[in-house]
Amino acid sequence: MRDGGHSDVAGLSLELAGLLPRAAAFLMDFLLLWLIEMVLLFGSSAPAGSPVLIVIGAVYQWFFLTRRDGQTIGKRLMKIRVIRTDGKPLTTNNALIRYTGYYLNLLPFVFGMGLLWAALDVYRQGWHDKLARTYVIKVSPPVTTMPYYPPDDRLGF
Repeated sequence: MRDGGHSDVAGLSLELAGLLPRAAAFLMDFLLLWLIEMVLLFGSSAPAGSPVLIVIGAVYQWFFLTRRDGQTIGKRLMKIRVIRTDGKPLTTNNALIRYTGYYLNLLPFVFGMGLLWAALDVYRQGWHDKLARTYVIKVSPPVTTMPYYPPDDRLGF
């Protein structure tokens, strides 16, 4: 069903995102969330990496994946998007299950294999994608058409 990174999703031929753009988007989003946490906790005695980051991350993922066309800021910069396996936009459940899956991927006995699984999987799905039934696809630029103006004989061309 997949050929050269393309997959038929809900009758559409879409190009699946590779591991490097996904990892870059993940890193950008993580750094942005870390920066937000540092600003919020500035002058506080709360330790960095506290549950505040988990809550901020869940809200961030939910908002961008369900309200902003499946693209977090990092994904938008990398020109990739998350969709459901049926080709439709994510629901709240998909977004929160996918986010929870990130943490399951990072459990000590898993050693990050859930994230790296996307490099081995025929549909390029990490375990968090499989749990949430999502794909990460490349965003195609919108097709724009230029209006056609027939040659004007009066001008001689």
